[in-house]
Amino acid sequence: MIFKKSRLQAFLFLFLVNAAVVSAQEDKPNPIVGRWDLTMTMDGEERPSWLEISKSGKSLVGRFVFAFGSARPVSEIKMDGELFSFSIPPQYEPGEDDMAFEGTYVGETLKGNMRYTDGKTYDWVGTRAPKLSYNANPNWGKPIDLFNGKDLSGWESQGEGEWLAEDGLLKNAKPGANLLTTDTFKDFKLEVEFRYPEGSNSGIYLRGRYEVQIADNKGLEPNSLLFGGIYGFLTPNEMAAKNPGEWQQYEITLIGRRVTVVANGKAIIVDQNIPGITGGAIDSKEGEPGPLLIQGDHGPIEFRKIVLTPAMD
Repeated sequence: MIFKKSRLQAFLFLFLVNAAVVSAQEDKPNPIVGRWDLTMTMDGEERPSWLEISKSGKSLVGRFVFAFGSARPVSEIKMDGELFSFSIPPQYEPGEDDMAFEGTYVGETLKGNMRYTDGKTYDWVGTRAPKLSYNANPNWGKPIDLFNGKDLSGWESQGEGEWLAEDGLLKNAKPGANLLTTDTFKDFKLEVEFRYPEGSNSGIYLRGRYEVQIADNKGLEPNSLLFGGIYGFLTPNEMAAKNPGEWQQYEITLIGRRVTVVANGKAIIVDQNIPGITGGAIDSKEGEPGPLLIQGDHGPIEFRKIVLTPAMD
């Protein structure tokens, strides 16, 4: 009887030890969980992308932003030892095959490859997205008039474009290249006045990385992909767009990751965190200052005022 009792006690002890080990392993944080700024090398060019990996119970799920398009869900991220993998269907990419990713955690970075929808394989590397500091009460500097009403001084095109200064307006007559400021900025307040024709689509990229959507969307339900949204991430609390052809206004404040958007006098996004870069970003270096970028490859748009007030360090 004493022998059986000892065996039972030993069994219970081993069971509890094993349960504790399993529990500790489950509680141990997975180093790949988090947000990652990715850079892909495709045909000799760097393409900025973004990846978020999070836990959902016992599973890993995520979100992904490619060099263009919006954030898209990753339904499952599979682990095989130190290797992880996932696939997502095409969004605006050519072809019908899924994009397939493999990667691993190497010395505080993620490294891996992507099989694109055309079957070609490309390498990528990811660094953990930085925690951008937030100052609730910054000291504001002197407002900077980024458009002088006469010419494109202080601006440069990403390619051959249709941008010009005419009759006190900055405009593109038809879709072409994007337009960037030659100066870069960190935290700021921005006031712009713009108008567009029926059916047009454009956007303003804050630091060249976070797009505030501009589009002819009056009367539609608010959506992160529509007027006033942070493209693919943040949805306005109401649709504030006016009719095409009318002058409209954005007042945008960006401090760290926190953004506030006031559209035509209505606060539609208030002090919300932008998770990561949006499609079409100039790069994925979120910790660095960046330019203001006006999207010019979708539709025509006109600006009569672009004034930026920087926060002082």
